[in-house]
Amino acid sequence: MDFIIPLLILAIPLGMFLLLGLTGMKMSHKLAGVLGTLGMGTVLVLSYYTAFTYYFSGNPEFIAEGVRQQAVIFNVDWLAFTQNLIIRLGFLLDPISAMMLIVIPTISFCVHLYSLGYMKGEKGFQRYYAFLSLFSFSMLGLVVATNIFQMYIFWELVGASSYLLIGFFYTLPSAVSASKKAFIVTRFADLGFLIGILVLSFYTQTFDFQTLTSNPGAVFASTAGATFMGGSVLTWAMVLIFVGGMGKSAMMPLHIWLPDAMEGPTPVSALIHAATMVVAGVYLVARMFPVYLAVPFSLDFVLVVGAITALYAAIVACTQIDIKRVLAFSTISQIAFMMVSLGAARPEYHECLGYMASMFHLFTHAMFKALLFLGAGALIHAVHSNNYTAMGGLRKYMPITHWTFLIGCLAIAGIPPFAGFWSKDEILVAVYSYSPFWGVWMTAVAGLTAFYMFRIYFLIFWWNNPDYHHRPHDGEPAMSIPLVFLAAVSVVAGLIPFGKFVTWQGHEYIIHMDWVVASVSVVVAVIGILVARKLYLKENDAPRCMADSCRWLWTAAHHRFYWDEIYLFITHKIIFNGICRPIAWFDRHIIDGTMDGFATVTNKASYAIRGLQSGRVQNYVLVYLIGALLLAVITAWCLA
Repeated sequence: MDFIIPLLILAIPLGMFLLLGLTGMKMSHKLAGVLGTLGMGTVLVLSYYTAFTYYFSGNPEFIAEGVRQQAVIFNVDWLAFTQNLIIRLGFLLDPISAMMLIVIPTISFCVHLYSLGYMKGEKGFQRYYAFLSLFSFSMLGLVVATNIFQMYIFWELVGASSYLLIGFFYTLPSAVSASKKAFIVTRFADLGFLIGILVLSFYTQTFDFQTLTSNPGAVFASTAGATFMGGSVLTWAMVLIFVGGMGKSAMMPLHIWLPDAMEGPTPVSALIHAATMVVAGVYLVARMFPVYLAVPFSLDFVLVVGAITALYAAIVACTQIDIKRVLAFSTISQIAFMMVSLGAARPEYHECLGYMASMFHLFTHAMFKALLFLGAGALIHAVHSNNYTAMGGLRKYMPITHWTFLIGCLAIAGIPPFAGFWSKDEILVAVYSYSPFWGVWMTAVAGLTAFYMFRIYFLIFWWNNPDYHHRPHDGEPAMSIPLVFLAAVSVVAGLIPFGKFVTWQGHEYIIHMDWVVASVSVVVAVIGILVARKLYLKENDAPRCMADSCRWLWTAAHHRFYWDEIYLFITHKIIFNGICRPIAWFDRHIIDGTMDGFATVTNKASYAIRGLQSGRVQNYVLVYLIGALLLAVITAWCLA
C-alpha cells in the first residue's frame, strides 16, 4: 500500500487543529464547524478505504496463507539509542488497528456532525472543533503506532487533548476541577506505563511491536533469571504497562476521574468516554497480548481487576440520578467486560476466544454507547438538565430520541438481535470456559446492566409527565442523523462475522453460538428489564421503599462507595498534612532559615568592616603598620 493515504489520515486532523486553533477566531462558527466536520469526513473515507483494503484486497502484504499479517506502511527513525533500540514513527496495519480505523473516525465524524447542532452559539465554538481534531489525531496516532514508545507519545497527547475537552467550559469550577482530576489521575497511571516501557526495552532491546509480539519466547530469553521482589522483571514490566491501561480505561482504583469527566460537553463524553479514549487501555493489552500470554500472572491480574471493576460500576450505576453519570459508570463496567475477556483468553480455551470477543465488544460497544451518549445530549438539550428528576414522559415529545435510545438500551442489555447480544455472549462463553466462577460473576453483572439501563429508560421516557416550561422536541437534523445512523449500526453490527477479521494470531475463527450460555444471559437480562419495568414504569413508592429497606447499601452506592472521600483523605490528610506540610516546614525554617542565617551574618559582618574601605591612604598605612606590628609580636612570641 502506498503511504500517502495513511499519512493523510494523520495529517488532516492535525492540520485542522492547527488551522482552527490559529485562525478559528477569525472564522464564523458555521465555517469552523463545517471545516472541522468536512476534515473528519475526509479522514472517515480514507480510513474506511485503508481498513477495507486491508481486510478484503487479498494483498499478500496483508494476508498470506490465510493468516492476516502485520504490515508496516511506513516507519521513520527518530531517536537511536543503540543499534537495536530505536524510536520510530510509523503506521502499522493489522487486524486490530484496521478495526480501530473504522471505529474512531466513525464516532468522531458523528460527534463532529452532532456538535453542529448541540454546540451552536457556544462561546469558543472554534476552539471546541480544534480540540476535537487534536483528540482525533492523537487517538489515530495511538492505534497505528509501530512501537510502544510511539504509542506512549500519542497516549500522552490523548491525555492532554482530553484535558482540554473536559475543561472546555473553563468558567465553571466543576469543569476545571474535573479536567484537573482526569489529568492528574491518568498521569500517575502513565508513570507506571513509562516505567514498564523502560524495563521492557532495557531487557529486550527493542520498542517495536512486531519484534515483541512475533516470538515473545525468543525475545524474552534475556530476562530469564532476572527478578525483582520475588517476581520476574517481565511480570513487573507487563503489570506496570497495564497500570497505564487501568488509568486510561478507568479501572479500579484509578476510576474516579471518569464520572467527573462528564462535566465536559455531552458530545465530548460520547467521543472520549464512550468509544475511544477509554478503550485505549483495552487496545494496549490487546496489542501486547502475545507478551501478556507469556506471563500468565499478568493476565490473571487483568481478569481480577476487570471483574471487580465491572461489578462495582454496575452497582453504582443503579443509584445515580444524573443520566450522564449512569452512562459513565456503564462505560466503566463495559470496558471491564473487555478486560475480563482478555484476561480469560488462553490458547487452550477456544483458541483465545476471549481476545476476539473483547475486540468484538469494543466495536459494538463504541456504536451503542456513542448512541446512548448522543441521545442523552439530545435529552439534556431539550430539558436543560442532566437529572432524570427533570425528565419524564418524553417519549411523547421526542420520538426519534426515544426509539434510538431504546435501541441503545436493548443493545447494551444483550437482547437479540441487537449488537451487544452477540459480542457479550462471546465474552461470557470465553469466561465460562476459563472459570465457571467468573462466568457466573459476569453474568450477574450483565443482569445488573440490563436493570440500570432500563431503570433510566423508564424514568426518562415513562415515569411521569412533569410540567415543562417549554415543549421538549427532538434536535435538528444535524443531531438526529447521527442518532439514526448509530441506531442502525447497533442493530446490525452484531451480525458481522468478526472472527474472520480479528483473531489473536490472524487465523480465521468461525464463531459458534453456545445457546446454553446465550439463553442464560438473555433470561438474566430479561429479568433485569422486567424488574426495572415493575419499579419504574409508572410513578410509585416502590423504589423509595426498596432503597429504605437497604439504606446503607443504597447510600454507599450513591456515594460511589466513598472512593472520592478516600482519595481526599489520603491526599489531604496523609500526603498534604502528614507528609508535605512537615517537609515544607523543614524546608522553610531549617533549610531556608540556615541559608538566611548565613546571609544575615555575612551582611552584618560586611557592614561592620566597611569602614576599612574609606579611601584614605593614611588609614590604610595605619592598618598596615598595626598588622605588621601584630605579626612581629606573634613571631617573636613563637620564637621565644
